[in-house]
Amino acid sequence: MFAVIYRWRLHEGKEEQFAAGWHRVTRAMHEHGGSYGSRLHKADDGTWVAYARWPDAATRAACPDVDPEGEAMMSEAIAEHLPTVRCDVVDDLLSEPRDHAARPVT
Repeated sequence: MFAVIYRWRLHEGKEEQFAAGWHRVTRAMHEHGGSYGSRLHKADDGTWVAYARWPDAATRAACPDVDPEGEAMMSEAIAEHLPTVRCDVVDDLLSEPRDHAARPVT
């Protein structure tokens, strides 16, 4: 699995517009672009943080612009794009590893 963590600072008063655009875009990416889904929240420091999951980096890179109107809603609300973090996730921490039967118990 592949994950991307996004962070933004928004223009004051544009939070609702941004969240509406984000939900539109991520729903379309899930339905038409191969995304596993995402989460969005406002951090304690006032930035907005989203975590999006994908089968792999190639699927994310190949995802088309699926909702230009939703993307425009988000863009108008963003005051600053903060660095994006990309990470490869080996296993879900809430599930057993795929090869758990082959590992000795210690």
